[in-house]
Amino acid sequence: MTEKIIENSHSEATASYTEDNIRTLDWREHIRMRPGMYIGKLGDGSSQDDGIYILLKEIIDNSIDEFVMGAGKTIEISLNEKEVTVRDYGRGIPLGKMVDVVSKMNTGGKYDSRAFKKSVGLNGVGAKAVNALSSYFRVQSIRDNKTRVAEFQYGRIVNEEKEKETTIRKGTKITFVPDEEVFKNYKFRKEYVERMLKNYVYLNPGLRIIFNGEEYYSENGLLDLLKDNIDEEVIYDIIHLKGEDIEIAMTHSSNSYSESYYSFVNGQNTTQGGTHLSAFKEAVVRTIREFYNKNYDPSDVRKSIISAIAIKVIEPVFESQTKTKLGSTDMGPDMPTVRTFVNDFVKTHLDNYLHKHPEVAERLEKKIKQAELERKELSGIQKLARERAKKVSLHNKKLRDCRQHYNDQKSDRKLETTIFITEGDSASGSITKSRDVETQAVFSLRGKPLNSYGLTKKIVYENEEFNLLQAALNIENGIEDLRYNNVVIATDADVDGMHIRLLLITFFLQFFPELVREGHLYILQTPLFRVRNKKETRYCYSEEERIRAINELGKNPEITRFKGLGEISPDEFKNFIGKDIKLEPVMMGKDTTIEKLLEFYMGKNTPDRQEFIVNNLKTDV
Repeated sequence: MTEKIIENSHSEATASYTEDNIRTLDWREHIRMRPGMYIGKLGDGSSQDDGIYILLKEIIDNSIDEFVMGAGKTIEISLNEKEVTVRDYGRGIPLGKMVDVVSKMNTGGKYDSRAFKKSVGLNGVGAKAVNALSSYFRVQSIRDNKTRVAEFQYGRIVNEEKEKETTIRKGTKITFVPDEEVFKNYKFRKEYVERMLKNYVYLNPGLRIIFNGEEYYSENGLLDLLKDNIDEEVIYDIIHLKGEDIEIAMTHSSNSYSESYYSFVNGQNTTQGGTHLSAFKEAVVRTIREFYNKNYDPSDVRKSIISAIAIKVIEPVFESQTKTKLGSTDMGPDMPTVRTFVNDFVKTHLDNYLHKHPEVAERLEKKIKQAELERKELSGIQKLARERAKKVSLHNKKLRDCRQHYNDQKSDRKLETTIFITEGDSASGSITKSRDVETQAVFSLRGKPLNSYGLTKKIVYENEEFNLLQAALNIENGIEDLRYNNVVIATDADVDGMHIRLLLITFFLQFFPELVREGHLYILQTPLFRVRNKKETRYCYSEEERIRAINELGKNPEITRFKGLGEISPDEFKNFIGKDIKLEPVMMGKDTTIEKLLEFYMGKNTPDRQEFIVNNLKTDV
């Protein structure tokens, strides 16, 4: 009987597959149904690679391309909550094609490599994706003393003004509001926008960007980038080398344990590196070995390096739509490989620099020898720790892994990959049962981790918990092969929870600061209260939200206070780690050094810190 039912349903399904089932999506439907193909992930703005920043970037990229072509030295950007306006003073979109450029796929001016040899923007896709994913989109072009305006909603044109005479300065002005149906509960974070804009001016010396009245400008390119981002003592002045289609800047920190790299291709921040960064690392090691005529270990040469590289490639190939990793092997048609090009440049110019500056060469060698000594001291314990981690990784009870990973280029959901670091079995149990096994992993702590403030890297290997966490994240040799895009600290909202949170932040700041700098570290926000009546349930993240919910849900609603994550059932927990997840990024302010942060959180028990904890702790009501 069962077989017959299955057979019938199967034949019905087969029979229903006709010409009527086949449809062609128009351009806007395709983008709206598959936004990830165009902008990576969606998100709510808490992460720097969330879709709303990609939308902004796509519009700015077009203005940057105008600047690169020698048209328009100023870009004005205004952000009013959810509405963004970008105005450039370039050549302006040709008026007759203005509507097509923002609403017809594969229409653009970047297919001809002669016109846009090393462009940043997507070929005929960027502005269209922004238009389709915006509830409101307005484009205005001013060219040859004439202007034209068109307005759209969700990619559909709703108003088109005829061409008219104007005295306004030439250029393009685009306003858009990301669609709240696509980007749930989103908000632009000023810190991420500022970082993006700073990168633009570092890579385009002479460009002026005005954002909400604040001006961004750089004269010295990558030299300014390193100066603005280095918050520790360095052993020699920044080496800054420029050539045709390549620019590098580098120094070594006196006390950092990690390697820090900023890499760019055609103005795009390649956060996951690629062929150019691999070539640069190789070239630095090779050049330094040859200069000193000593076979130094690569890790000793690169330890504590802080550097930036930017190259320009004709028609670059990236490994994903979001362009975070360069895949190109060649600089362009009939041109040398990226590896050869970078190697030749570094070999010539870095070698010359070290010969001309013997004091820098002396300090650098001293630093390398110190790194060598420290590595040899650690080698015994490292070997044991690695073997232990390897053995444990096969049956690591602390780590419940997911199927997809951030360092797997073939993974279609790699930007969503998340690891939750939890305290205790009850919390990790709730998350484990409710997580998405494709993209969400769980690492369970025994209790309070060790306070690593002021300790050396040796502790990472000696302390089993830290060593296993390092192995789970795959960050021993830097974050290039980081296994999860989002590293989320998930602790209770009580005194112990906050303490564990601070101890973990201290660990990452001390030994893996680039994880924080690159925006991978977050705090999970979970509700403090549940307020419900027979018809509706509200989850409240603050006392204000609780009071509002009580007032709105009427007489005597049921109020539950969640004292710990373990008290939230798996069925409920999935609401807090799904598409509506609330993450608070751990950020470093532009005026805050790592040393200052660590001293504040984990140094002497100052009244300032006590006041901070009292003010920020969510206590029982």
